[in-house]
Amino acid sequence: MGKLIRFLPLVLVIALGVVLYRGLSLNPQDMPSALVGKTMPAFSLQSLNNSEKMVTQADLLGDIVLINVWATWCPTCKYEHPYLVDIAKDPQVKLYGLNYKDNRDGAMQWLQNYEDPYVFSIFDEEGTLGLDLGVYGAPETFVIDHHGIIRKRFAGAIDTRVWRREFEPLIAQLVEEKKQGK
Repeated sequence: MGKLIRFLPLVLVIALGVVLYRGLSLNPQDMPSALVGKTMPAFSLQSLNNSEKMVTQADLLGDIVLINVWATWCPTCKYEHPYLVDIAKDPQVKLYGLNYKDNRDGAMQWLQNYEDPYVFSIFDEEGTLGLDLGVYGAPETFVIDHHGIIRKRFAGAIDTRVWRREFEPLIAQLVEEKKQGK
């Protein structure tokens, strides 16, 4: 019994090493979401550019949609912004913004300074839609198919490499599904 107790710390260190090694092999940008495969949560929020206009999940139906969660307080959002401007030129997808826990005037000025790539931005001042989507922070991007089903959640900045690896194959698949009437 005494000899077994001597090996207990070694066994614990090995077990901890296995757990840590497993953690290193995970992709931190691959954010699991209980909403993937489910419809976009119901919401009714103001448009960023027009406080009189209410936006709902129905406004996102019919197209392949990217919802990009962004904010002026997010330095990574500034890095990813030029890539979003390029993505917005792709006729296969519609890019919508979700301005998350931000100041309306500052956000509108930011889009004016850096070019607005979004069809429109949803103003989520309190973070209610972000909470319903399970947003941890900005930037995050959701892919929603033409039926309003969330197909992907990606945490982190999108750049050319990420777009090609993470998004292009899914977008191609969704375009094909839409053509086939699925």
